[in-house]
Amino acid sequence: MLNQFSRTEMLIGEEGINRLNDSKVAIFGIGGVGSYVAEALARCGVGKFILVDNDKVTITNINRQIIATTKTIGLYKVDLMKQRILDINPEAKIETYKTFYMPDCNEKILDSSVSYVVDAIDTVTAKIFLVEEATRLNIPVISSMGTGNKLDPSKFEITDIYKTSICPLAKVMRKELKARGIKKLKVVYSKEEPIKPNENCENSCKNNCICPPGTKRKCTIRKQVPGSISFVPSVAGLMIAGEVVRDILKK
Repeated sequence: MLNQFSRTEMLIGEEGINRLNDSKVAIFGIGGVGSYVAEALARCGVGKFILVDNDKVTITNINRQIIATTKTIGLYKVDLMKQRILDINPEAKIETYKTFYMPDCNEKILDSSVSYVVDAIDTVTAKIFLVEEATRLNIPVISSMGTGNKLDPSKFEITDIYKTSICPLAKVMRKELKARGIKKLKVVYSKEEPIKPNENCENSCKNNCICPPGTKRKCTIRKQVPGSISFVPSVAGLMIAGEVVRDILKK
């Protein structure tokens, strides 16, 4: 009988569909990258999700995040993403955590039932902690490097963190992971030189904070708010989703 995954089954077969349906993918960060990862995995037929993000949608998310529209401003990203996934696959099993994943996080999110971890977090400390936890639990993990201040999605590639260059975030991650004895990490990164954002009083979140009430991590605490555009983080997210699916099917 035809269903929403029939065309996918033509490519990967019934066994592949069943394998994806039985898989649980944990996505940390439901923003410009992570929301597209979740969307693509849901449309591929992944059956179980863990969604982790403590942010609510703001107006400045609309240019690049699939769950962000003028109607969703002020709503939690994980709740919106959960509903999108259920609209695609009503039988999907979804856990949501409205938390910022850091070493002091009290939530026990990862365990041996997780098939794959996606790091789409934008904070170095949180990224490192997540990679350490996934490595400790022997869970495959893929990490997104910087997607802000870029205009050319064709410069993205998938490689090991120690083979990266140019990307400022990747440079920091290489140093920190090496210091912690992490010998490998699959990443998506760009060889495009970052563009210096044209930040002024009118377009800067630092001077015109529009974060919803109760937001803990405001843009006002950042050294620099990166520029972004719709077709760059989305491509990184879709590349990550493809890598996750191919790896799951190889098992």
